[in-house]
Amino acid sequence: MEVSIMIVGVGGQGTLLASRILGNLALTLGYDVKVSEVHGMSQRGGSVVTYVKYGDTVHSPIIDPGGADLILAFEELEAYRYLPYLKKGGRIICNSQNIDPMPVITGAMQYPTEIIEKIKEKGVDIIPIDASKLAMEAGNIKTVNVALIGLLSKSMDISEEQWEAALRQTVPQKALDVNLKAFQLGRVVAERE
Repeated sequence: MEVSIMIVGVGGQGTLLASRILGNLALTLGYDVKVSEVHGMSQRGGSVVTYVKYGDTVHSPIIDPGGADLILAFEELEAYRYLPYLKKGGRIICNSQNIDPMPVITGAMQYPTEIIEKIKEKGVDIIPIDASKLAMEAGNIKTVNVALIGLLSKSMDISEEQWEAALRQTVPQKALDVNLKAFQLGRVVAERE
């Protein structure tokens, strides 16, 4: 058994914390875990990719095209960009947010429209969620990552208590309450999907 999850987003969105939460969760469940953080121009709002693999024995954290069971996308264009990495029958959980990449900011390109629809047309199981709205409802826009984790948690056979224990282990104490609230809001949205 091996589970491969790609976390994709833009620098500053909390992708690295999300990967640490998943990694800590898998460790506490007794799995072999490998996490690899691939930074683009993360300090400048560039693409950031993290691989999380866990299972009985994991030899490499790298996920090849067609190898991801799940893609957790913090932004629509990043979901589309990494679509080739999704395994047939895999799932994408995507924050329905658009962050303009540098070519769009400079006017060299336009941000693509209807990305979620284009992904659905390819027959991909994608769950869009307005995680930014949930984060604001929780009390801090920086909890987008944990709202997405909350949604993800409902599609995995791992108890809510184990997820919350991983959050308590990983999230700094001063930010724990707001993150737990965002996690719960993500779980509630998942129940409606």
